[in-house]
Order: sequence, then structure tokens, then C-alpha cells
Amino acid sequence: MRSYDDPCGVARALDAVGERWCLLVVRDLLLGPKRFTDLAAGLPGMSQNVLVQRLRDLEGRGLVHRRVLGPPSGARVYELTGAGYELEDVLVALARWGSRAPLVPRAALTADALALALSTTFDVAAAGDLRATVALHLGADRLVAEVAGGRFRISRRETSDPDAVLTVDAGTLQGIVFGGAELPAAAVRGDRRLAERFVRLFPRPRPRAVSAGG
Repeated sequence: MRSYDDPCGVARALDAVGERWCLLVVRDLLLGPKRFTDLAAGLPGMSQNVLVQRLRDLEGRGLVHRRVLGPPSGARVYELTGAGYELEDVLVALARWGSRAPLVPRAALTADALALALSTTFDVAAAGDLRATVALHLGADRLVAEVAGGRFRISRRETSDPDAVLTVDAGTLQGIVFGGAELPAAAVRGDRRLAERFVRLFPRPRPRAVSAGG
């Protein structure tokens, strides 16, 4: 990877993750390890050759490593290192800043991008004293969202006893949370009232005003 040859911390950070696609690869590993094919599927605009190179770059920087999952899977996966996971707060802050840029209609968010959007827009005041565990079944993705003590956490895993289960695709949940669409009755199992409250905890950011001078 090329270097800015600048001792500033910003430049040194960009030396590590400033290449195109790097931060999106990190984003898609925040919820846990993924196989190469799953990473490629979640980043359809990226060629597999570029993905190979970016993973190699991130491994070289000590941000990603490869391992083999235990039985019965035995799959080879890519996973963030401790230093890689330190980028989560950076990505949340960057996503919060970017969410106020003018929105150009594009394809629906992937499950990983939606998870980051939920973390970015979580409204502590709206949550109040709510304690909830909500399983999100987004196609093949199984996520668990937890709200407690005014904090929000989301991870890729299963849970045996959630308060509610939402079974929708990521695009539909995006429309419900950020577009104000109704939550279909068939999409909810468990505490529907809690589920209705949960999907309203993520207000859409107001677009940033753009001055006449750009």
C-alpha cells in the first residue's frame, strides 16, 4: 500500500485503511468472521481480485487474520483482530457524518451496512429505560440487537430467548426503520408492542445543508 509519508495520525491511519474498499471490508467484518464468498457477496461492486488484495493489505497491517472455524463447520474465515475492532468507533462516527450527506437512491442496504446504520442512529432518549433483545432474521443473516441502559449492541449470532423476532429482508427493515413503513404483522414473532417500539428507536438523520459555494 502507498504511504502519505506524513507523521500526522490521520495520515498514518489512512496509510493503513485509506485504500478504496478497505473500510467497507472492515465494516462487513464488524459483526463477526466471514468466509471469502460471503464477503464478496456483500460487496457486489468490488471485484474478487480487488477483495483478495484488500484482505492481503489488511492482514499485512495486522487488522485482519484468517482462521478455521471449529467443527462441524471447518470453514476458513476472515476475522478482525483486536486492532481491527478498534475501528468500530471510527466507522460509527464516519457513518454518522456521512448519513447527513444528500441521499442518492441506490440499492437497499446489506445486513452489515444496516447494522452499522442502526448503531449510528440509535436514539438514547427514545429508548429510555427499555430493555429488549430482538432477533433480526434478515434472509440468511441472523443478528441479535440488544437495548439496555440506554445502550445499543448488535451482533451476528443466534439467541434462544429473544423478546421478539423480526423476520424480513434487510431492504424491508430499512424501509420500516428509516422510511416509516408499517411493520407487517407476519414479520413479528413474540412481543409485537416491543417490536413496534424497537423499530422507532432509529430516527433518520436530517440532511446537512449545503452552501451555495458547495
